[in-house]
Amino acid sequence: MKDNIQMKKILIWSFCLFLFVGNSVFAQRERIENLPNEDKKDWNFGYYLGINNNSFVIDYKQSQYPETRVVVDAGFGFNVGVVAERNLHKNLSIRFEPGLSSNVKKLYFNNRGLLTKNDSLRKVPTTYLHLPIILKFSTDRLNNIRPYIVGGVSYDYNFSSNEKNPDDNLAGEFRMKKSSFKYEVGIGIDLYLTYFKFSPSIRGVFSMTNELVPDNNDATSPYTGPIDNFATRGVFLKMTFE
Repeated sequence: MKDNIQMKKILIWSFCLFLFVGNSVFAQRERIENLPNEDKKDWNFGYYLGINNNSFVIDYKQSQYPETRVVVDAGFGFNVGVVAERNLHKNLSIRFEPGLSSNVKKLYFNNRGLLTKNDSLRKVPTTYLHLPIILKFSTDRLNNIRPYIVGGVSYDYNFSSNEKNPDDNLAGEFRMKKSSFKYEVGIGIDLYLTYFKFSPSIRGVFSMTNELVPDNNDATSPYTGPIDNFATRGVFLKMTFE
């Protein structure tokens, strides 16, 4: 599917970026240690920018529409936020990374009863307030690089939600819940530059919440009736500056 292809492209390009940066650092003939006291601080602060490719995982239930499947066309979006990090150990820290994540998806419903393009297409814009608590496990520093892995959970508030809208898909409104909980995992590299620390990372984000608001007559709805679970999944490429 198109969304899977886009996610694979992000992973491939991100992996190439890490290889390029890593090789550039190792290729230095004179490895002067930058920011030697950076990891001795109790607290670190910074900000991040990045791109995301969010999609949906859709599980179906037995219904009178067994042939129905929803195709998700996942677009690219952006994410931006700030970082507050508390060092717990030389190789372990806890991070709070509040930010905004925005994206637009298209849903194509292939139910036979939906005859027109307007009937079968729904655009789903989402802008989340993303509030994750993250644990960061780092290796020992090698010259000016330090690989790490991260994992944590988040609360997300969807500013674009129309959960309270009385209109449903029969009026062209695809509804999603305001609140959801997610978990995320990822890998990255700390690069110690002359004046700041630069940390590119790849994150996978997975919703633990069913984010779908059923149509008013859900049992007979060709849109939400066949859907059992509707949850976000995505890939973030984050560039952090500390």
